[in-house]
Amino acid sequence: MLRTRLLGALAGAAALLATLPAALPAGAETITIGVTPGPHAQILEQVKPIAAKQGLDIRVLEFSDYVVPNQALAQGELNANSFQHQPYLDNQVRDRGFDLVSVAKTVVFPIGIYSKKVKSLEELKPGASFAIPNDPTNGGRVLLLLQARGLLKLKQGAGLKASPLDIVENPKKLRIVELDAAQLPRSLDDVDAAAVNTNYALESGLDPVKDAIAREDADSPYANIIAVRGKDKDQPWVATLVGAYHSDEVKRFVLEKFKNAVVPAW
Repeated sequence: MLRTRLLGALAGAAALLATLPAALPAGAETITIGVTPGPHAQILEQVKPIAAKQGLDIRVLEFSDYVVPNQALAQGELNANSFQHQPYLDNQVRDRGFDLVSVAKTVVFPIGIYSKKVKSLEELKPGASFAIPNDPTNGGRVLLLLQARGLLKLKQGAGLKASPLDIVENPKKLRIVELDAAQLPRSLDDVDAAAVNTNYALESGLDPVKDAIAREDADSPYANIIAVRGKDKDQPWVATLVGAYHSDEVKRFVLEKFKNAVVPAW
């Protein structure tokens, strides 16, 4: 199934690339980077022409979930990916045995809480339903945010991988609903509030700055990263990719395009 999905994505990317003018020096090296739709893909499109001037041809493949990009990278179908924060990668490496490493920080997506039923966390009624991502790191991230806002208390030492089982105080008796991250924007019709990752919020038309009723601080420890296979971390193309991504041009694009919904982490 994974190979079928990858072949389909590769075929679509090849068809698109065939329509673009060639602007690469002779002997350019080609790499394929996996991303999720939205800001990660948009930022890589800005990185591409900068890297191309240095002889690196970047092909971008979009994936609709958080699992396949790491599987594809580990299996050699990708050269790198850019879609996850460090705690998520650490969890994937530990649980799945991937030989994947971070080579650079990219951007921070302060996670937001959204609702179609209340305008503040204080308005949540006892027994309100609250949707969170069902992966351990992002779910724990939201629980820590709720703790910081005084809605619940977690067991001491729960840390970044806190789960609903670690809740020791829940004054409003919030009903925690765990859903796939990509499904959270659509859940807003059914739950009282939901925490939505910024890339999925933007993709669904939500404005993280104007629409969120609460947001994570910009100094969040959940900076996103570029990941590669361990054996590739010292390849010359990695330094070229990181240099292009960390350019002033890309930083300006992030600040102007996303207006604090996405924040440079370098």
